[in-house]
This record gives sequence, structure tokens and C-alpha cells, in this order.
Amino acid sequence: MVRLPFRDSFYELRPSKIIALAKNYAEHAREMESDVPERPVFFLKPPSALIGPGEPIILPRMSKRVDHEVELAVIIGKRAKKIPREKAMGYVLGYTILLDITARDLQAEAREKGLPWALAKGFNTFAPVGPRIADGRELNIADLEIGLKVNGGLRQLGRTSEMIFKVPELIEYVSSVMTLEPGDIIATGTPAGVGPLRHGDRVEAWIEGIGRVEFEVLAEGSILC
Repeated sequence: MVRLPFRDSFYELRPSKIIALAKNYAEHAREMESDVPERPVFFLKPPSALIGPGEPIILPRMSKRVDHEVELAVIIGKRAKKIPREKAMGYVLGYTILLDITARDLQAEAREKGLPWALAKGFNTFAPVGPRIADGRELNIADLEIGLKVNGGLRQLGRTSEMIFKVPELIEYVSSVMTLEPGDIIATGTPAGVGPLRHGDRVEAWIEGIGRVEFEVLAEGSILC
């Protein structure tokens, strides 16, 4: 559970699931040497991967390359099952920033063997969120700047308008497969520029209208872990 500022109070984020979109920005699909999908491609991250501001991203010993991916995250506000895109935005509570942290070497190994990505995506601390939840009634997410820096150096920069599948389409598609519960998160994909993280790095991510959030990166087994 993560508590984030929302409206005039705090919201306890307790998702039953985190649905993450793969290849939802064309340039990212190309940098991953993948085709642009004809329909949404998604996978699941466990709720145990969630951390909030002030908590460190931990690099697991099991992986030799862990990458950052900054994403607009949609927080579902009420139970949604088979929702048409025309009504989808009425099921949105709000938006936050999510980093889809990925053990890239383990993902590549899984893809080569035709295995799921759960290991590469599911480590503890692999879903940092923050700094707040922006009210879905007040924020127009059609064309917002989204970016990420590591130690002050720009890594990722894009706009939400570059998403291949927009939020209403994603809610329609995902809710046709599985029921979305209040607090569930849909991470909408990442722009190009993903790259590795190392012990001691400082990650800063932002989305226009939501704010900025920072996370320290620590190696598993380091003195501060």
C-alpha cells in the first residue's frame, strides 16, 4: 500500500493488479527492435512492487541490467467490466507517475525462451509511483510532456499524445479481458530512451500537470537496504 496526496487528503493506493502496456509508443517499440502492435499488448506487475516517494529502488542481485521506464499511470475509481471507450473516462479516479522498472537481461532471456516476463517486471520496488494523484476530472491527459532524468542527465522525453492506444481504448480493451477494481493501475507505456540504472543513481521523473518525483537507486545488499 502507498499513500499519495489526492485532492485535500490522501489516497491509499491498494491495487488488486497493475496492468502495464508494452510498446505503446512507436519510438520505444523501435528501440526495442519490435513491431508496432496492432492492438494493445499488456502484462501484469504485482502490487508488491509498489513503492512511494522516499523509498529506494533496489537493484536485485539476480539481474545485471535494470532499466527505467517512465509512464503515465491511470488509477481506476470504480469497478469496470466491459466498458466501452465512450464511457471509459468516467471510471478514472486520477493519474500519477509510475516507473516500470525492468530487469532487462532477465526479460531478454525470457523472450528468447518464449517465457513470461513476470520475473523481469515483478521484483519488490519495481513500480515506484508519485508524487501525487492528479484528479481525473481536472487533468486533460491528451498531450502532456513526460520525461525522466538520471543524475540530472536527460534520458527520456516525450508527450502523451504519442501513445498509440489512448486511455479510453486501453480501459475498453483491458476491461473486456478482466474486471478492473477501484485502485487498480493501468501504466500506459513509455517513450523512447529507456536505459540502465546503477547503485547511487538519482532518478527524477515528471509529467506535466502531475509534478515531479525522485527516487534513489540502491544495490541489493548495500548498507542502506
